[in-house]
Amino acid sequence: MKSYNVAILGATGAVGQEMLKVLEEYNIPVNRLLPLASARSAGGTVKFHGEDVTIQEATEDSFAGMDFVLGAVKNGMSRKFAPAIVKSGAVYIDNSSAFRLDPEVPLVVPEINGEDAFTNKGIISNPNCSSIITLMAVAGIARLSPIKSMVACTYQAVSGAGQAGLMELENQMKALTAGEKAVCSTFPTQIALNVIPHIGDELDNGYTDEEMKMQNEGRRILHLPELKVTCTCVRVPVMRSHSIAVTVRTERPVSVQEANEAIRSYPGCRLIEDYEGRNYPTPLDTSNQDLVWVGRVRRDLTDDNALTLWCCGDQIRKGAASNAVQILKRMIES
Repeated sequence: MKSYNVAILGATGAVGQEMLKVLEEYNIPVNRLLPLASARSAGGTVKFHGEDVTIQEATEDSFAGMDFVLGAVKNGMSRKFAPAIVKSGAVYIDNSSAFRLDPEVPLVVPEINGEDAFTNKGIISNPNCSSIITLMAVAGIARLSPIKSMVACTYQAVSGAGQAGLMELENQMKALTAGEKAVCSTFPTQIALNVIPHIGDELDNGYTDEEMKMQNEGRRILHLPELKVTCTCVRVPVMRSHSIAVTVRTERPVSVQEANEAIRSYPGCRLIEDYEGRNYPTPLDTSNQDLVWVGRVRRDLTDDNALTLWCCGDQIRKGAASNAVQILKRMIES
């Protein structure tokens, strides 16, 4: 079996660490693993298949001989290193938003539009976490009838803000339990025992850039250039896994029974009809695994051509690390 040289750019962060685990779990045939990070982290080690692998400082010369580079860094670092990665001949699977709307860069969820990955010119983008989870939940319905519009409200875990978000919620809960004041640095106000209906930078239309991703990325992934989406993104005091309530309006009426069957049979989805006595998933149910769980599928009461549903998925895994590794897996198995 052919094996591949794989680098992880940003190997010490939450998503980079998860990429290491998922590479192992998916039995990706890795010949050489190259963990890359900042100079501060260089010289440390990560575990891969039980062995310590030394972290190296990421430079423009780091990518020679690599077949794939999995990116787990922010936009600026991604844009900085992408030209060197492409020049090296490696395929860069980027988890940042740097190239998501570039028409020359495929934006891929393997179960939905995996074939788009093969049109790459050296870079493939991983979509936004909430976009992945929502679109996975509705992709089966889209096969029955094209989606015209969606109204979505996301309930996003603090893991979406990385390790700093996880630590802030944990520290605030400890402080409040001890009768102390909660300190805010990662989020604009206290997240413990609270919700924040604003994620990202606000745009001229009153929506945030995070909220617009659902429409802009959904159009590319579903191949529906006229798709319209209204989205409100809410940060909630949940450690891991995002949840989304979404109403989907299709060209023709789709029955609840049809939708349930489409979701049930869709790869990567799990339809929840009776799980521990309930017909819906929660973030705790869906953490540390890769399926998107979907429940409470019901007819919308305002539009005969619409359905409303609830879905949950692990933001760090399917929303980021696992989707990237699944893209790699799709490419090497073609």
